[in-house]
Amino acid sequence: MQDLTIALTKGRLADKTMALLEKAGYSCEEMKEDSRKLIFRNAEQRMNFFLSKGPDVPTYVEYGAADIGIVGSDIIMEENRRVYEVLDLGFGKCRMCVAGPAAARERLQHHEMIRVASKYPNIARDYFYNTKHQTVDIIKLNGSVELGPLVGLSDVIVDIVETGSTLRANGLEVLETVCDLSARMIVNQVSMQMQTDRIRQFILDVRKALEAWRGKT
Repeated sequence: MQDLTIALTKGRLADKTMALLEKAGYSCEEMKEDSRKLIFRNAEQRMNFFLSKGPDVPTYVEYGAADIGIVGSDIIMEENRRVYEVLDLGFGKCRMCVAGPAAARERLQHHEMIRVASKYPNIARDYFYNTKHQTVDIIKLNGSVELGPLVGLSDVIVDIVETGSTLRANGLEVLETVCDLSARMIVNQVSMQMQTDRIRQFILDVRKALEAWRGKT
């Protein structure tokens, strides 16, 4: 039996994922140790785990360095890698939104030419060009995109919104919702063909654990 390798998104998402996987019968004691290891192994179950920054997870999965990945749907949409999206894990929920000063709402409604700052230029482009059919100038930023409208770089931003507290603290508000987001499971296309039974069983076990989890909340 081949090892199954799983790429996890660093941070809270990895913690929630491992808690879920333990409920599904998959664990990795090495990950609980204080270690500088980069790859963690459960020899008995023939499984490997490693932590990665979110945007890299679909890359590892597409190229077969990982058979399975757990990552936010925002990253899947933005990276647009050749992977199978097989399961919505239901946690890490938030929204991708267009936000800005209240005065920008009318410009959005009238489909005016505006500047949009975002960490997610592909999502922003798809939303404005293909959903709204509005021509915009998209500016990619890597840091606090809320600064865009505040310093006059952009009219609005496209970004993830959880509570909206940062927006409100800076005089901005949600103007439009692009889509809802959550953590998803993705699978390498070749792995799905080569290890079909094992991966399907893994997905089934995780789905059952999710249903049991949700039944208690």
